[in-house]
Amino acid sequence: MIYLHVPFCRSFCTYCDFYSEIACRGRDAQDFGQYAEAVCAEASRRRDEIEATRDLNTLYIGGGTPSVLPLSLLRKMLASLMTGGVPPEPPASLRSGTSRGQDSHPEPFTEFTIEVNPEDIVEKGEAYVRELLALGVNRVSMGVQSLDDGILRWMNRRHDAAGAREAFRILRAAGVRNISVDLIFGISQLSEAVFAETLREVLAWRPEHVSAYQLSIEDGSALAELVRRGRYVEAPQEQCAAQYRQLCDALRDAGYVHYEISNWALPGHEAVHNSAYWSRHPYVGLGPAAHSFHDRIRSWNAYEGHPAGSEVLSEQEAREEEIMLGLRTARGVEATLLDAAKAAEMLADGRLARTGDGRLRIPEDAWFISDDIIADLV
Repeated sequence: MIYLHVPFCRSFCTYCDFYSEIACRGRDAQDFGQYAEAVCAEASRRRDEIEATRDLNTLYIGGGTPSVLPLSLLRKMLASLMTGGVPPEPPASLRSGTSRGQDSHPEPFTEFTIEVNPEDIVEKGEAYVRELLALGVNRVSMGVQSLDDGILRWMNRRHDAAGAREAFRILRAAGVRNISVDLIFGISQLSEAVFAETLREVLAWRPEHVSAYQLSIEDGSALAELVRRGRYVEAPQEQCAAQYRQLCDALRDAGYVHYEISNWALPGHEAVHNSAYWSRHPYVGLGPAAHSFHDRIRSWNAYEGHPAGSEVLSEQEAREEEIMLGLRTARGVEATLLDAAKAAEMLADGRLARTGDGRLRIPEDAWFISDDIIADLV
């Protein structure tokens, strides 16, 4: 189970605090090349760690904006992660546009996700997507965030609503059969009517997966500075809760399974890689600022003046983390992890519910206040 962080973006979104650098087209070749060499060297040093997590053979390339990278560098880095060596060059049929989907393409990982931005897909076209599939990509996560152009401009997104529509069309036409769409709610100026229209259109596309996150104000983001200057006021919790209910209702009615607080999937398309994070499966993180986890040890890579480091979780900390992550999911946690008296109280007042196999979970109608519930339990 591998996560690869790509620390490049063409511009920074208003709300984002993930580590990334602006990719300037004049320096692309040098910066991207040095980055790829560093990832390959790190993968070589950590070969034993990578092989130890092969029982769950997934790869997630996130960022940043992975879709800004040239395919040649993606291929080079992928070769450093594969036991069998270099992934094949795309066949002529893919380059000529005669491919009919991803089923016949090689898949070095059982789930291989790459994050993309709509503007890159529109700019690079179907040929680019077909070559991603030829590398073994079998899941694409696209940051749409909204289909309202005013909201997108405020977010400093590089695409508009028309670009998002075209990008989704290109992904489908190129043969991608597992697409996840990201959305954001809980923005002060986002009305329920506008959000409802975004949901209506996205669900008409019928992506296999939807992730939706409430806007949060993160230290170091442009949004935090807007708040500090009094140029943005957070949406009231009542508005955020109403929009979360909109999400839950619309996706349920459309046949999606709400399997984690922020994630919905058509049956059978739950994210394997992300689900493993929530069950605390070991993983290896490569690239600047990437995190890794194994046997109660969490470590992180250096980035821009921040040194690498690690921490060892105590048994109590590991238990609390298992509760916190497990209660974010529909699967819940083993009842034995929780204090019996607290659990009984929360079962009685509806803050907890039993699953069919006797585990305990937070019911969907209480997921919006899950942080408070989890805090009471741990």
